[in-house]
Amino acid sequence: MASRPYLNPRLVEFGTTIFAEMSDLATRTGSINLGQGFPDFDGPVEAIDAAVQALRSGHNQYPPGPGIAALRQAVAAHQQRFYGLAYEPDTEVLITVGATEAIAAAVLALVDTDDEVVAFEPYYDSYAATIALAGGTRVPVTLRAPDFEVDLDRLRSAVTDRTRLLLVNCPHNPTGTVFSLAELHAIAELAVERDLIVIADEVYEHLSYDRPHVPLASLPGMQERTISIGSAGKTFSFTGWKVGWVCAPPELLAAVRSVKQFLTYVGSGPFQYAITEALALPDEYFSSFTASMGAKRDLLSNGLAEAGFTVYPSKGTYFVVADAKPLGFDDGYDLCRRMPELAGVVAVPCSVFYDDAEAGRSLVRFAFCKRDEVLVDACERLSKLARR
Repeated sequence: MASRPYLNPRLVEFGTTIFAEMSDLATRTGSINLGQGFPDFDGPVEAIDAAVQALRSGHNQYPPGPGIAALRQAVAAHQQRFYGLAYEPDTEVLITVGATEAIAAAVLALVDTDDEVVAFEPYYDSYAATIALAGGTRVPVTLRAPDFEVDLDRLRSAVTDRTRLLLVNCPHNPTGTVFSLAELHAIAELAVERDLIVIADEVYEHLSYDRPHVPLASLPGMQERTISIGSAGKTFSFTGWKVGWVCAPPELLAAVRSVKQFLTYVGSGPFQYAITEALALPDEYFSSFTASMGAKRDLLSNGLAEAGFTVYPSKGTYFVVADAKPLGFDDGYDLCRRMPELAGVVAVPCSVFYDDAEAGRSLVRFAFCKRDEVLVDACERLSKLARR
């Protein structure tokens, strides 16, 4: 056979995702997995009951391409209920196979060869991969410890005549930062001024602890240019169900839908009915979910500090970033590979989320979406690092 590599050259730099690598490491070593962000508990029983009912009621074939009507209506109602944003369910809401597909479909739909996509780094690894698949060029704007604030001058200078998209993740994975209202307004004003399309990855919208979540689409001039992405997996702790959604004006949504139909066409059939029920849960569910996860954040953050890490405050998501330098580790990747042996815990090195790897070289991301007893056990194990 020809010697040409099988993998598309655009993807050679990516290889296996860090999440798969670290989860496999946790399984092989029997370590506590605080690397990949999946809860070790189930979400609301109402959604589980609705999923079982959907399975038993014969909702096991292809759902409609855009998603079942009831779920699209529920997503639109959610946007109106929490943010006062009006979306037409038939033309402005699309159900996707998780938020990752939503991101991929949006980028592939809108980015052409050599288009530039400005994104805040560190960033979720699928951003870089999908931009590469589209033939685009990623332009990072670095969020730096300890505050991970937006460098507005750097952001403005990153936008050029070749910029096609601005990709904004808030609350932000992996840093846990939540942009201030002033930062969000500055981002919005730049998008309007330069007539940019914005992908707003807001999957952690109900996991903002210290200030309310403000959707970019709610700011002046933004709904008409923003593709907003949400996730049932993050909001209801059912990551394996893979139900996400896109809200956008009709022309942008049609573009995303055109690509989505050739990625998965449809998916998660019976779970769409379940998430329809979940989105209608009372306000108490959403407030108690946020409070519960905030308590887990505090539990893990305090334990990491006691173990000797420098802990950067997590304002949102279910991740906390810590600096391993005080423990004598300058290389977070090396520490994460050795951590199962040293402490029986797995985490994720932040350097893999940067183009400028040095900016995150000693940083490690821990997930706190775990049962309290697991977090306590993990912190006790991690205390061995300081005693080694």
